[in-house]
This record gives sequence, C-alpha cells and structure tokens, in this order.
Amino acid sequence: MAQGMCEVLQINIVLDDLNIRYEGSMKLFRDNKLTINIAHNLVQHDKTKHILIHRHFIKEKLDSGLMTTTYVPSGHQLANVLTKGLSM
Repeated sequence: MAQGMCEVLQINIVLDDLNIRYEGSMKLFRDNKLTINIAHNLVQHDKTKHILIHRHFIKEKLDSGLMTTTYVPSGHQLANVLTKGLSM
C-alpha cells in the first residue's frame, strides 16, 4: 500500500510539472479490508510491528485528504486480468 501511494505521489509530481492541476483526493483501490483498517487505525498489534513506519506514512496521507482508500473485491480488480491465470 505504501509503494502504491509513492507511485501515485510521483504521478502527481509529473502532472504538476506539466501544469496539470488535480484538486481532488487520489484514490487507491485495495482488495484487502485488513490493510485498509490498519491504515486508518494506528493501534499497535503484535503482527504489525514490521510495518510501523509505512503505516505512519500512509496514515499521514489519508489524514491530509490527499489520498483515499477504497475496497474493491478481488474479482473486480482490473489488474488481475494481467496477473492472474484464467479459470476454466
């Protein structure tokens, strides 16, 4: 999720260099409800210690309104067409 946010921020910088202004919040679509819940809630759990710094970066961008996260079921992810095998 943090990597996706970094890529979206880089796209925003490129758009800004091209004098294209985007005033809305950028949407990051996820197919995992747990990652969305962890990003919005900074409660420390034993299994999330390794993502502590990434979590604060994500929370900062969400709180500023620069980005929003939206749940999309795995079957509706457009990127899965390119990465998953076809079911017969």
